[in-house]
Amino acid sequence: MKLLKCIIRPNKLEEVREALAKLNVSGMTVSEVRGHGRQKGHKAIYRGREYSVTLLPKMMIEMVLPDDLVDEVLKVVVETARTGEIGDGRIFVLPVEQGYNIRTGERDVI
Repeated sequence: MKLLKCIIRPNKLEEVREALAKLNVSGMTVSEVRGHGRQKGHKAIYRGREYSVTLLPKMMIEMVLPDDLVDEVLKVVVETARTGEIGDGRIFVLPVEQGYNIRTGERDVI
């Protein structure tokens, strides 16, 4: 099992979610996050004063997947979330040793 952490632009969330639904990936956690990478924010003007916005809003999708599905999901997320501009996001893949269902106490078999 692998944990995918996909950090994407907020306006791409629905497109990515729909693309994942076509792969029958339904279990995911979505969080609003803030951060920056190479982009390092931007300048904005509010009430006539310029200020620096260094932490930009992003969405993070987290999914635990069987190893054989990871490559296909990675490909779909990258293709769907890409705009070709700086700030498109990042994907991290982490190993998952075990998972448990809280309601039943059963260990996940993925």
